[in-house]
Order: sequence, then structure tokens, then C-alpha cells
Amino acid sequence: MSRKQGTSGKGKPSGRGQRQGGAGNKSGRGGNASREKSFARGNAPIKKQPTTETTNKTSNPDEIRLNKYIANSGACSRRDADMHISIGSVTVNGKVVTEMGYKVKLDDEVRFDGERITPEKKAYVLLNKPKGFATTTSEGKDRTVMDLVAKATPSRIKPIGRLGRNSLGLILFTNDETIVKKFTNSKNGVPRLFHIELDKNLKYEDLKKIEAGFNVGEKHISVEEISYIDNAGKNEIGLKIKNTGNSVIRTIFDHFNYNIIKIDCVAIAHLTKKDLPRGHWKHLSQQEINNLKML
Repeated sequence: MSRKQGTSGKGKPSGRGQRQGGAGNKSGRGGNASREKSFARGNAPIKKQPTTETTNKTSNPDEIRLNKYIANSGACSRRDADMHISIGSVTVNGKVVTEMGYKVKLDDEVRFDGERITPEKKAYVLLNKPKGFATTTSEGKDRTVMDLVAKATPSRIKPIGRLGRNSLGLILFTNDETIVKKFTNSKNGVPRLFHIELDKNLKYEDLKKIEAGFNVGEKHISVEEISYIDNAGKNEIGLKIKNTGNSVIRTIFDHFNYNIIKIDCVAIAHLTKKDLPRGHWKHLSQQEINNLKML
């Protein structure tokens, strides 16, 4: 059949004729419903490009949904977290948040029923600190204890209490706020045992005064125990206190006119330096963690 015959009235109507003669069609292209549904090349629906705002919301790796943050902390499931959020039981940086889908950063302060929580795995690291390292998490302080435990865990642990730059001995690091509170609770606290070396022998009467407790100005100073070290000179003292810092140690011996030569923390509660060389760290065993939680 020739092209001329194919377009005559006796032949099959062409598609072009149908499109132009269809009732109610404003244009030939719009009238063919089958072409509207076609996904042939050139007719595929145009994909919407994500806006800058959407991209920013989904690409920030430092943010996490609040309900997931809570669930990761072990406080409850994500479903229950939504319920607690809705009734105002959760605060972020001191402000109550009730918005579903709210996102937080890992370093935000999130509290669940008043208790601070963290989505990280709980970590407990014991360090035998050498001289020359400051007990701080601040940067720009030369060498710090954080440099010594940098490879211990990906969790953001912090030291409990402090030892002076030239002090030695045990420091416990953790991100478990429950354990931190046990140390910082002024009523109970956790005992730490120090080996103190003085510039001269400690008089027995001064030892008894320290043991009994005394006042410095309006502040009362008390210790758990104090004694001479066995098989050592009278200038070497064992001192047990519950304070998280060691400034109280200097306060004690300054008051009685002694200079401190060395401070070495040899035990924190049941934790000791056994098999832990100077400058090294270890992860606490589950039994050691359980013992801390029972204090």
C-alpha cells in the first residue's frame, strides 16, 4: 500500500486524525490518554531534585533522632521513648522537648526523668598516671591524661576527679553517670588511698590531729584513715579520703607546715595498681564494674 492510499478515507484512520478530531481536546498531544501513561524515552516523569534544606537535614552525621538517642542509651525502647517525650519527661540542654522527630547532637545534654543519659556504650577505663600529664579534658593544656587513654575506647569517657600534673597513680575514666555520681556524692563518695611522701617526718601528734579531723577557717577537714607506711620512714604516709580531687591533701599538710614531695593514688575502692604499669590503662572486668555499682 502506498503512503497516499494509507491516508485515504477508506483506509484505517491515522492517529494524527484521531487526535485532532477528538471532542473536548484542546490539543492533539493532550488528548491521547495512553501517551500520558507512557514511560517511553522522553515521557518519563521528571524526578524532583532534593532541596538544599532536605539535603542538610538528612546528611548531618552528628545528629540523631531523640527517641533513638534514648533507646541507644538503654533507658527504654524507641516506642516508649516517644511516649516519654510527649509527656515532657525528656530535656535537651535544660529545655523540655515534646516534639516528635526532634534531633540532637551527641554532645548535647539529654536527661531522661532527670538522669543524664548517653547513647554510647558504657566504658570503664583505669589508668596508672605518670608524672607530667594534666587531668583535664580541655585542649591546649600540653600533655593530658586524655592523650594516654585516646585509644582505649571510642566512647567519650572522662576522668572522675583529678590528680595534679606531677601526681601519680590511679584515675578512673567512664561515661557512666551513675558511677560518676557515686564518686561526687559528698555524703557517701568512694574512698581513694594515697601514698604520701613528705619533706620531713610526720609528728605523731600531728597524725592524731589529722585523724580526728580539724578546721581550716570555716571548713572542717576529715579523712577516712591515716597511718605510717610499714617498713618506711615516718615521712611516708598512707592517707584514705573520699574527695574526688587531691587539693584537700595539700590543704591538710600545709596546715601543719609540711611540704609534699610525692602523691601517688594506689587504690580506688577495690581497684589497685596490680599488674598495671605506670602509663598504662586497662578496661575494668565485669566483676570490678559490678563491685563499683554496689558501693
